Amino acid sequence: MAQHPDVDPQLPAAAGAASPPPPPRPGLSYAAPAPILVTPPTPRSVRLARTFWLFSFVAGLAVLIGSFLTRDSHLERLRTVVDQMAPGGEADAVTTSTAIVFWGSLGALLFMILLGAAALAIFSARHGWVRWLMIPLLAGQVMVMVVAAAFLVPEGDAGSYVVLLWGAQLLLAFLGLVAVFVPSAGRWLKAGRIQSAQVSAARARQ
Repeated sequence: MAQHPDVDPQLPAAAGAASPPPPPRPGLSYAAPAPILVTPPTPRSVRLARTFWLFSFVAGLAVLIGSFLTRDSHLERLRTVVDQMAPGGEADAVTTSTAIVFWGSLGALLFMILLGAAALAIFSARHGWVRWLMIPLLAGQVMVMVVAAAFLVPEGDAGSYVVLLWGAQLLLAFLGLVAVFVPSAGRWLKAGRIQSAQVSAARARQ
């Protein structure tokens, strides 16, 4: 009978015990992957609206900067106007009233520009409701200009420049307001709402 060499039957078991265990199998995932969203290009109407509003802000800021740089002449002129409106007043009271009128007019105009900039930023974030807020905002800007014109529009050529810049500011703002209501801008805003809804639904499934 053939003789087999002595083999230790524990060697394979020992070798198997020394080998590393197999890696765990990945579990099954039933979560749907997030959709690949394609951002539609910005239509021309939206780009024009932004351009019109930005140039409108520039025109308004030009009036504010010019009025600030020539504040001494404005204050001197307004001191006469205030003195005529309330004759016999004390010099300190006239000076204080003049400063309040001048700086209050500048502050109101600057506040309207900041409101317009905030509305434009909200619109650029594709929130369509702000378009309806731009209508009373433009009307309020006209009212503020009418009141401030009595204090910030000097006589002569300087006053003509202020009126010209204010007219350009209102015209550009009106064109920008019209541009945000054209159909292409509405489709752009609607696509943004659909995209936000898809992102919210994908996050809810995860």
